[in-house]
Amino acid sequence: MANKKSPAFDYAPAPESRSVVDIAPSYGLYIDGGFTDAADGKVFKSISPSSEEVLSEVAQAGAADVDRAVQAARKAFASWSALPGAERGKYLYRIARIIQERSRELAVLETLDNGKPIRETRDADLPLVAAHFFYYAGWADKLDHAGFGPSPRPLGVAGQVIPWNFPLLMLAWKIAPALATGNTVVLKPAETTPLSALFFADICRQAGLPRGVVNIITGDGTTGAALVEHPGVDKVAFTGSTAVGRSIARSIAGTHKKVTLELGGKGANIVFDDAPIDQAVEGIVNGIFFNQGQVCCAGSRLLVQESVRDELLDSLKRRLSTLRLGDPLDKNTDIGAINSAEQLARITALSEAGEAEGAERWTAPCELPGNGFWFAPTLFTGVTQAHRIAREEIFGPVLSVLTFRTPAEAVAKANNSQYGLSAGIWTEKGSRILSVANSLRAGVIWANTFNKFDPTSPFGGYKESGFGREGGRHGLEAYLDV
Repeated sequence: MANKKSPAFDYAPAPESRSVVDIAPSYGLYIDGGFTDAADGKVFKSISPSSEEVLSEVAQAGAADVDRAVQAARKAFASWSALPGAERGKYLYRIARIIQERSRELAVLETLDNGKPIRETRDADLPLVAAHFFYYAGWADKLDHAGFGPSPRPLGVAGQVIPWNFPLLMLAWKIAPALATGNTVVLKPAETTPLSALFFADICRQAGLPRGVVNIITGDGTTGAALVEHPGVDKVAFTGSTAVGRSIARSIAGTHKKVTLELGGKGANIVFDDAPIDQAVEGIVNGIFFNQGQVCCAGSRLLVQESVRDELLDSLKRRLSTLRLGDPLDKNTDIGAINSAEQLARITALSEAGEAEGAERWTAPCELPGNGFWFAPTLFTGVTQAHRIAREEIFGPVLSVLTFRTPAEAVAKANNSQYGLSAGIWTEKGSRILSVANSLRAGVIWANTFNKFDPTSPFGGYKESGFGREGGRHGLEAYLDV
């Protein structure tokens, strides 16, 4: 009996109920405190990446709709900016509390529309969304003491364009500081993930936010371009690809508009020979496979010291073999769906380029569902800095592994990138952490952890990862005339 093998442990399905969220068959644009159809009647469909099910039909904003939204925000600006900071803070506190009360509903909605696991939307995204509104609510009546001089003034109308990888969190990053500083907002969510922003519009109504202070317009890239280029917009905030960021920078050059751009990344996760291997492996997994690697600050380049390469890779492969890929609404799921067919095609093409250029591919053993957009966790070894998978942002669950011998070589390889958004350092030596961190050209550097966010901490990058900072006290400056 002692030699008899125990049956392999397996998980029972633990799906979150879809009944907690009521998705309407169609949604209009949220302009001046109410929902309205697009002027030309155009619509598009929002689908669930995990099943390809049509979730809802959404209005496609055109130039006339953008103009209506900007005019509504301009009209609301006079009274909103004149409110005492403490009064603006009350609205932000109210929004934060409603988000907490509706967090389960919003988490399920975000998982359906985005494809990420419910554990991530429930345990990471939604708590951070509420935290950002709470944090900036606290700043609303303290702007005179923020270090930007006495009586800093708001800019006016903020045109904000957000991505699909963290729809509600990116909304919070942008709307919370804008409102706290007295600006009004026109926000365009990503075409593939419009629903949580439209639910947020309902939260604004529930909180009694004055009409026109927040406007939500849905649409594709042409809608975003019309918003960015509108002469009535005083501030542009964009999170997304470097290519679109370049286009925005060109379009607003020579205008009065202030801008913050949070763009792509190719973060280096550096593991030294004295690092705790098991802890580092968990950090690597969190760094690149969180949200299916669809994170601008993902640790997509693993730089590991040669002497521990084999040990770390063996441990990493064992860990990847335990990840569960499948239904994002199942609480046991670790890896959800890729957001769109277009993004899946890009991840696939770059992975095939890695193989074609001679890197060795290893893919975690798992069965992919028949419907939806899926990509198994993958890592490449034998990668050089000349490989496309080491230079280009894949934005998927793909890890490129490089090696180094000395700290100086690690820093040189980490900095050898067009991007400069994030990095991670794994070592038991505090002096090495400080020395290496001071040498890395990255806006966010984690030590013995990865992908840890807090509303009090600024976030942003260097080089082609953009400019400006969001979050913390620094995030106020982008919305003030200082």
